Amino acid sequence: MGGGGLLVAGTTSDAGKSVLTAGICRWLHRRGVRVAPFKAQNMSNNSAVVIGADGRGGEIGRAQAMQAAACGLEPQVRFNPVLLKPGSDRSSQVVLLGEAVDTVTATNYRTMRSRLAGTVHATLAELRAEYDVVICEGAGSPTEINLRAGDFVNLGLARHANLPAIVVGDIDRGGVFAAMFGTVALLSAEDQAHLGGFVINKFRGDLGLLRPGLDLLQQVTGRPTLGVLPWRPDIWLDGEDSLAYGRTLGRPTTPHGRDTLRVAAIRLPRISNATDLEALAAEPGVRVQLTVDPADVVAADLVIVPGTKSTVDDLAWLRGTGLADAVTAHAAAGRPLLGICGGFQMLGRAIHDEVESRRGSAPGLGLLPIEVTFAARKTVTRSAGRAYGAVPVRGYEIHHGYVSHADPSTPPLITDTGNSTSGGTEGVRVGSICGTHWHGAFESDEFRRRYLDEVARQAGRPGFTVAPDTSFAGLREQGLDLLADLVEENLDTDALWRLIESGPPAGLPFIPPGAPGAPDTP
Repeated sequence: MGGGGLLVAGTTSDAGKSVLTAGICRWLHRRGVRVAPFKAQNMSNNSAVVIGADGRGGEIGRAQAMQAAACGLEPQVRFNPVLLKPGSDRSSQVVLLGEAVDTVTATNYRTMRSRLAGTVHATLAELRAEYDVVICEGAGSPTEINLRAGDFVNLGLARHANLPAIVVGDIDRGGVFAAMFGTVALLSAEDQAHLGGFVINKFRGDLGLLRPGLDLLQQVTGRPTLGVLPWRPDIWLDGEDSLAYGRTLGRPTTPHGRDTLRVAAIRLPRISNATDLEALAAEPGVRVQLTVDPADVVAADLVIVPGTKSTVDDLAWLRGTGLADAVTAHAAAGRPLLGICGGFQMLGRAIHDEVESRRGSAPGLGLLPIEVTFAARKTVTRSAGRAYGAVPVRGYEIHHGYVSHADPSTPPLITDTGNSTSGGTEGVRVGSICGTHWHGAFESDEFRRRYLDEVARQAGRPGFTVAPDTSFAGLREQGLDLLADLVEENLDTDALWRLIESGPPAGLPFIPPGAPGAPDTP
């Protein structure tokens, strides 16, 4: 066929765009369709490393890497050409086709918009020429009328590429019918002409009670609801936005042994790649909490200080909240502590940063014998090595900071990495305290099991037994297949396919008042 496509927009952030896009991608892939994902611009600190044909590493949003897996593809930088990584409330790092190119504020972003839009349009055109179908995910809400001028992510993208669009809304939040109607009614006539239907997400209850509302929504908008997806609490892997995380991560299951292992992960203000925690939370009997409460740190068997986009600023926050004292006391008691990437940097003696925070030198927590210096060029790579003797471990690195000084007598966490940036070793361990720059290491099943065994011993949990057969990659594949099953079983897939194949339906009615002014296509 060639060139088919669809835009999946949402009434809000975290309405279900990412998972619905992944489900549609896997549904099409299972039908033998050559399909690829696309998100023009993402704003997230949860990113994945992809390796290009030139061997260089690049970054894309974590959700697009998950969607690539749903398509049976290796991730590419083209699947998410623009990634904005917030470093503060007012500035973000701009990653263009995988490479960090600038830091922008809301004001000077406008000067980059036409350049970014040109890259987005060219990249989407390339993908549509190569694949039968491209399923595009929007960002936020398409009716953010303050940002409508110059939009190349939502309906602006649909207009430029002549894509049909559907809107997904989260009924669990309440007000879904108002959100659906308001989404249509605040779009311009040109934008409304691309919006072909709705999907309701996270429904719990009797569908018969919902049916009158669906019929009335079609009457007032002229557009059908293509399906209602049920609430499934087991869909939680690869969360893109840290705001999607609740207090307890995932769905804790019955311990394999007698004891439960309690993990407290600090919910830093600018937390990044919190998906590192998911492989731990997938283990039976491991309960992972994202917390800002020092009491949770005191009660935990294992404390994790995760990655962050702003190491120095989040370290200051850690001290200001009293969490730094709780972490230090936990470590002083000989209980397990792990720092990942920015969290690893915080555990050292000093941080020298003229790049990210530009605050010069700052004292770390002094729990590991290292100093960290920030380099202008970001390390973006995949890595592999061994731990616990011969246990294979793989991960990926995304960081400006590097270990500029370390006590040579301190044993590493990982050896034989084959990575010149780490000199053949990675991370450090001092008793029950460990640190590493590697994200994703716990997705290596045997390494995760050995680490949890060690944590249970150090924490005095002899009744905890790690499950011998948890496969994180297998769980991820099961999740993608479940998403496709939900699409097949609950959506009008014939109508969905007609949209993908034929484009925006003709004769869709205009719903007033519409957006003020004419569309401004970049």
